[in-house]
Amino acid sequence: MHPTETIQQFYARTRKAEGANMQVNNAGSGHFNVFTRDTCNRTTPYGRRDFYKVSLILGTGRLHYADRRIALDQPALLFSNPVVPYSWEAVSAEQKGWCCLFTDAFLHPAERQESLQDSPLFRTAAMPAFFVDAGQQAAISQIFIEMMREMESDYVHKFDVLRNYLHLLIHQAIKMQPQVQTGQPLSASSRIAQQFLDLLERQFPIDAETELRLKTANDFAGKLNVHVNHLNRALKEVTGKTTTEHISARIIQEAMALLRHSDWNIAQIAYGLGFEYPAYFNIFFKKHTGATPMEARHALV
Repeated sequence: MHPTETIQQFYARTRKAEGANMQVNNAGSGHFNVFTRDTCNRTTPYGRRDFYKVSLILGTGRLHYADRRIALDQPALLFSNPVVPYSWEAVSAEQKGWCCLFTDAFLHPAERQESLQDSPLFRTAAMPAFFVDAGQQAAISQIFIEMMREMESDYVHKFDVLRNYLHLLIHQAIKMQPQVQTGQPLSASSRIAQQFLDLLERQFPIDAETELRLKTANDFAGKLNVHVNHLNRALKEVTGKTTTEHISARIIQEAMALLRHSDWNIAQIAYGLGFEYPAYFNIFFKKHTGATPMEARHALV
């Protein structure tokens, strides 16, 4: 996989680099910036970033997000997460809209023990794009316009104002999410299932600096402080699948992403996914997909 892109590297590869604020901590302990999308490149390389990004996409394109391909053929609000690799490829000649990039420290100062990873918008399994109608587009566009105006101001507390605008963007997207019924409390099985799924997702994606740590049902049960049989029963009750089925499906999903987007050889992918020997990975992969990893890689090109 490609190395994680820093804020400085992002500015270096965009046409805005000359006029961008290159100071990483320009807002106290964090960083924030906002700009129009016509200052950016038409394509971005697949990989992780060390910052969050929210974009209003006016123009069509293709988003590769983890193992998913998403066609953006209408205006969309896009949220990117530092732990999830992605790339962008513009399709239409005209690319309009706005982007803002920021760090967790900007949105959540040190005195607040929160993280965007806990937000429903930035969880690794969350849908990153929200298609917007004309009214939503107008409201979101106005927020970005106000951000641009505030960024250029000399107001001493402008980053507090910008933080509020960013919260408005996030709430706009939360309102677009399907409403869930919250009247009934979660059952014990549902709580365990949700904790397991969150723990499973937080292990991905892997890169050259990380490898799979929790690989078996027993590993997850130990981390969750429950008996493995209790975990299996809870998952089967809530999802219809066993712990091992969930783990296997997620490993295959990650393997597909690595085969498509990374330059790792099969052995590197096998070791990264926690297999002691590449041969074990080949057997596992073929069992679940009907093809060898090399055959899958050729088919994905």
